[in-house]
Amino acid sequence: MLNPRLIAVFLALLVSSITSLFIWFTEQSILVVFVGFMASFFTTGLLTFMVLDYFIFEEVNKIYSTLQDLKMKGLSISKKKIDKIADPLKKINEELNVYASKKERQITDLKKSERFRREFLADVSHELKTPIFAAQGFVHTLIDGAVNDVNVRDKFLEKAAKSLDGLDELVRDLVALSQMESGEIRMNRTKVDLYKLVVEVVEQLEKKAINKNISITIFPKDAEPIFVYVDAFRMNQVMTNLIENGIKYGNEWGKVQILFEPDHKHWKIFIKDNGPGIPEEHLNRIFERFYRVEKSRSKDMGGTGLGLAIVKHILAGHKSKISVSSKVDKGTTFSFKLEKSFD
Repeated sequence: MLNPRLIAVFLALLVSSITSLFIWFTEQSILVVFVGFMASFFTTGLLTFMVLDYFIFEEVNKIYSTLQDLKMKGLSISKKKIDKIADPLKKINEELNVYASKKERQITDLKKSERFRREFLADVSHELKTPIFAAQGFVHTLIDGAVNDVNVRDKFLEKAAKSLDGLDELVRDLVALSQMESGEIRMNRTKVDLYKLVVEVVEQLEKKAINKNISITIFPKDAEPIFVYVDAFRMNQVMTNLIENGIKYGNEWGKVQILFEPDHKHWKIFIKDNGPGIPEEHLNRIFERFYRVEKSRSKDMGGTGLGLAIVKHILAGHKSKISVSSKVDKGTTFSFKLEKSFD
């Protein structure tokens, strides 16, 4: 371990030894050699210590202190670990390495954020233009004379209204997602019977399932109340999105299953379907805003492309994380945990 005292002693011994040898060869008097050795040792040691401690080590420590003041938060190495290093040169080297690593990560994150921002803006403009242009086309057709034909007028007005309803849904989802990401929306968590909530969601989606001949089953059947500590409205959104996706993208005559599994502190929820599945290269991105595995097919089925992004943020607000596993032509499974309510 380097410090000014050790360096000073080492240099003093070296210089005084050389000096003593020189005196011995010239005077050959033990007393003179001893006096020369001691004088050389103390003089060299004192001067070396003063130079190192006051002019080098002290200044290096000042630089280190400045680095500490500049940043210490978010380092991959703790302040205590760095403070244990006695050698200020090693401290600075360690600090600079950590600082450089953090800055490199920040630059990488900024580049990634910039790419996502560009993609998001492109996706938003595209998603907004589609219903706007559709509604514009129907309205302008009516203005140009089609309004006089009752059948055409009613048909075009219905289509314009549907486009505007889609636009309204998109804007509401964007606002909700933005508020969740910024922390403006807080989860109003209370004791909720999740089993009852899921049964209600299934009943609401029953017509859509029947239209595709898809069966929806809940396991265990006729279970006892499953009490969890959640925001009931937001959890309804989560279950609706996940079950509706299973219906929307599932195969005709397929099935969607909702399963509940308890552990010591949580309930684990699984939403499974036996649909076409999701290719592995898409699994890491399906929770991104507007990301669609099959863009043309997804467009035909409606939706804003924000459902899974909203689900992810709602569960994050409940200190949970959604997972997905899928095999092509076998189906997809979403799963997450929720805290039990013991009240």
